Formats: sequence, C-alpha cells, structure tokens
Amino acid sequence: MTTIIDSMVSTLKADPRFDQQVILVTGASSGIGRALALELAKRGATTILLGRNEDELNKVYDEILTVGGPTPAIIPCDLAALSLDNAEEIAEHIRENFGRLDGLGHIAGVLGGREPIQSHRSTKWDLTLKVNLTAVFRLTQALLPLLNTSEAGRIVFTTSSVGQRVEAYWGAYAVSKAGLEMFVGMLSKELENTSNTRVLIVNPGATRTKMRAEAMPGENPETLPPCDIVAEAFLYGLTKEAQASHGQRVNARDLMDALGTWRAS
Repeated sequence: MTTIIDSMVSTLKADPRFDQQVILVTGASSGIGRALALELAKRGATTILLGRNEDELNKVYDEILTVGGPTPAIIPCDLAALSLDNAEEIAEHIRENFGRLDGLGHIAGVLGGREPIQSHRSTKWDLTLKVNLTAVFRLTQALLPLLNTSEAGRIVFTTSSVGQRVEAYWGAYAVSKAGLEMFVGMLSKELENTSNTRVLIVNPGATRTKMRAEAMPGENPETLPPCDIVAEAFLYGLTKEAQASHGQRVNARDLMDALGTWRAS
C-alpha cells in the first residue's frame, strides 16, 4: 500500500515544475517561508512574497531574480493586524494583477514566548493567536474563491507537535496550533466534494530557525536540519500530485528520513 511518504518521495524525485503557476507564501522574508519561495521560483513559479519585513522581502525578491525565477511580487503585511478588509484587498490585488492563484503556503508564525499560563502575558497571547490562527482563517477565506478557479488549487499549512499533545509552558503557541489542526480538518472535509482545492498540513519539526532558537536557546542549531531541506515537505504540498493527499498530516522528518537528506550528527 502506497503511503503519503512514498507519494512525496516519488513526486520530489521527479523534480516537479511550477511553470505558469502563481503561489503566495506567507512568512517569505525568512526561515522556511524564504526557502520555500526560493525553491518554488527556481522551479518556475511566480511567487507572491508576503511578510512583515519589507527590507527582507526585497532581499528575497533579488535572490529570486538572481536564480532566474520569474519576477515575484511583494505584499508587505503584518498578519497580527490583518483585518477582513485587508484580506479581501490582498485577494483583489492578486485578482487584478495575476488573474489567478494556484497555491497558498501558510508558513508565517510566531512563538509568543514559553510561559506558564498563570503568568502568560495577554499581549503575547493575543498576538500569537492572531498571527498563527486568525490571520490564517482570514487569508484562507479571502483567497479560496481564487484558488477554487485554479485547475488544482493547493493550500499547505504549518503545524507543530505541541498542537497535538499537551506540553507545559508552550502557552498560546500550542493553543494556536491545536486550533489550526481543527481548522484544517474541517476545511478539508468541506472542500472534499465542493471544490478542486486541496489541503495538506505539515509539521516541520525542530528546524534551524530564529523561532526555534527563541524556544530552545540552549540548543545547538547545527544539530537541526536547515530550512531548505525542511521546505521540501511544503513544496510537495503545493504540487498537483498533492491533490491525492488531501486533508492529511505529514511530518517533515519522515520525508527527510525517506529521502536521506538529513541525519542528525
């Protein structure tokens, strides 16, 4: 019986292309989002780079041109302040300038601090839920009409193991990921018989990112896989072949093990 990891391996080994496809990546200024946007562009996708830090987005823009990717677009956006109107404006901007949207990578996220519930700061709690969950809902809702017009719309989401098991001191981050798991599960069922758009949720696991360093300051980052390797799991989620993996959850580490792309030292 073919597993999702088998499908991912065969798809990625076939060197998938994204020519003539328009894909939006949130959190594209750094980390996994940046790595994913670059890989998509190398494979022919027209990328829309969404993030809070415009200077860093401009650097990614230049990198994409350097590697020969199609000219990307930049949408500066603070997801913590994203309103329903803002999300609709983003959708309208894409509609007017590209006329289509084939994929959406929800990569942006914040940690919000590892604090006990009793002393968890409400400002951090609110910020974390807004970025990791509410903004995901608003963007998805606003962009679904565009994705539904694609021959094979795809959305890939970023989760975490602490969204599935209870761990102390993970605060709003864990709550946001638990909520995301339920959101994606509901969305997958709603889309199954009503749309060509398909969804996949990826747990990147411990990755060499600023967020991981913030969460685990004593950890040696060299023992963790870099973002470009982890991004392969998200890349799969944006391929047409991922349509067959609708609603599933995958651990990036399982893919890395199957591909042999990373071994912890």
